[in-house]
Amino acid sequence: MQSGGQWSRGLRPRGPGTSTTTTIVVVALCAFTLLLGYLNKARCAVAPFLDNGRSTVFDAVKDSSVCYSDIQFLWLGRDIDNHVFPYLDGAITSNGVLTGGTVEYPVLSGVLMWVGAIPAHTDAEFLLYSALLLAPFGLLTAWMLSRLAGKAALLWSVGPPLVLYAFHNWELPVVATAVGAVFVMTSRMPLRVKAMVAAVLLGIGFCLKLYPGAFVLPLAAFVAYGGAAGRVAGTKLDIRGGLAVLAAATATVVAINAPFAILGYEGWRASFAFQTLRQADITTNSIWYWGLRQLYVTDATSLESYAHAEAAFQDTVDIASPLLVFAAFAVALWLGARRAGTEHVYPWVAVSGSMLCGFLLLHKVHSPQYTLWLIPFFVLLRVPWALVVAYLVADLSMGIGVFKYFAALAQGTDAGTEKFFVEVGVWGRALLLVVAFFVFARAGLRNEDPPGEHFPEQRDTRASPATTAP
Repeated sequence: MQSGGQWSRGLRPRGPGTSTTTTIVVVALCAFTLLLGYLNKARCAVAPFLDNGRSTVFDAVKDSSVCYSDIQFLWLGRDIDNHVFPYLDGAITSNGVLTGGTVEYPVLSGVLMWVGAIPAHTDAEFLLYSALLLAPFGLLTAWMLSRLAGKAALLWSVGPPLVLYAFHNWELPVVATAVGAVFVMTSRMPLRVKAMVAAVLLGIGFCLKLYPGAFVLPLAAFVAYGGAAGRVAGTKLDIRGGLAVLAAATATVVAINAPFAILGYEGWRASFAFQTLRQADITTNSIWYWGLRQLYVTDATSLESYAHAEAAFQDTVDIASPLLVFAAFAVALWLGARRAGTEHVYPWVAVSGSMLCGFLLLHKVHSPQYTLWLIPFFVLLRVPWALVVAYLVADLSMGIGVFKYFAALAQGTDAGTEKFFVEVGVWGRALLLVVAFFVFARAGLRNEDPPGEHFPEQRDTRASPATTAP
């Protein structure tokens, strides 16, 4: 094994002392930022209210004041206001409209939405109670990141994305599961045990917003290569350990989804069908809409030709987007294997970050709040701060510009300036995601020990795949 041994390629929690102070500061500042995030969204949720509980202010200011949130918006249209338990009686119409309480998210997010609505009678109350439900996950994420990466966790706690997106949608729980999986892998439990616990967390994350499910593959490879101790030359890969990780994640997903699929199959299936039917339109902020679509519709000279071009564009995206996403996943996993060939440890966190970049770049939908998914990787991985700052600037340009753009379009005023900022955000972010894909693939962890420093008392006790055979 190369110099840097047992822990130079692995994560370990920060020790006591100054790190305790850092953790307190990081969590306290996160609480303050979450409050600012709520107050920002609450500007759209004030009296008076219509009979259905909708704030009369919402539609008037949601875009121009940049206080729109999916939480407040979805108070209506998914039977949340009627306190209908999700999925069980739901379905989807032929034109993609959800009915009967079904929502467009995986089941655990739907349950969180239902819980947040239990005491609510207006969209303002739904926003408040949902924020109270989600905030602890943001604080937990801050705590874990501070323990894993020290002061770098301030990027999570005080960065603009937490103000803009903490309560834009139901992202904080899924981010907590992804970070939690990394955190669990720093424990002193046997490798397979902690990896299976981490896989369960990633499976739970899949049942919240899907994306953490992709990280199970690099985690399984990490176990197969012997974890932080690394693969000893001449030994076989621990295939059984890797399969155990995959099995734990799969069992978790099945166990969570099975009751919904059995009791309300059509409603459960509708949440997935909705995403399949969703088009790459002006609300998706993707390179597909702002780039490829222009090649299809530019020459359209009539309504009929325009409709044909639009349909052809959507058909292309429906095929190309998932294929390219999976191709990006394969490239990320391959880069990880190449790196493991020389370092003898599979860089599962780095590969997970690259996979996420590929998804964010190539998926047909890029909602603004997805930035919260990426921030923990900027915290955990040793990447240039210039890249981080540039991404935050591009995100602000898109995250604010897109709502100003919608407001200008709704008012019928010239939207040229607003469109410019949206395009800067979309294409700036796309370029930086390409850069981050490869930077992540080569990056070490921020709390790695310098080569040559060893911590034998924290060493993974596993010496070879054979030592953990059942």
